[in-house]
Amino acid sequence: MDFRPASDRSMSDAEAAAEAEWILRTAFHDQPRPAPAPTSFRDDTPLPKIGSTPPVLQPETRMVPAWAAGTAVASIGIGAGIIGAGCGVWLVLQGLAAVTLTSVLMVTLPLAALAALATAIGSTVQHARATVTHTEHHYNAPVTQHVQHTEQTARGFLGRITNRTR
Repeated sequence: MDFRPASDRSMSDAEAAAEAEWILRTAFHDQPRPAPAPTSFRDDTPLPKIGSTPPVLQPETRMVPAWAAGTAVASIGIGAGIIGAGCGVWLVLQGLAAVTLTSVLMVTLPLAALAALATAIGSTVQHARATVTHTEHHYNAPVTQHVQHTEQTARGFLGRITNRTR
């Protein structure tokens, strides 16, 4: 038998048949087959005919309101500042026993935490002021506008939500 790479030589018909038989024998030998499971469902009921135009894909793009984004940024900044200030106080109380570089750094840590908090608040205020809430649309064809108002109220600790549409 020739052991050169297959790219350097061609197989005879007998070698190819033996190789194919070996591949088939080893590929399906003693391997349990998984039970078939449905992976999808197709609803073949006919759709109602409303007009002659097929439906148009309308991708959903949700926007986070500016006040919600500002509140989230402020919450993160305040949380980081409070954690930093608390750690700073603890480290100052631990480090004031000896005047070393570490104790000096522990004294300045609360100031750094306050600076980080002030930076977070300033960034939140700046982004809240820069938010544009005015949207203007220009149409060059007849337009039909449908307006639907939904009032949503959340009550309780786990957030029972009630929707009213008018």
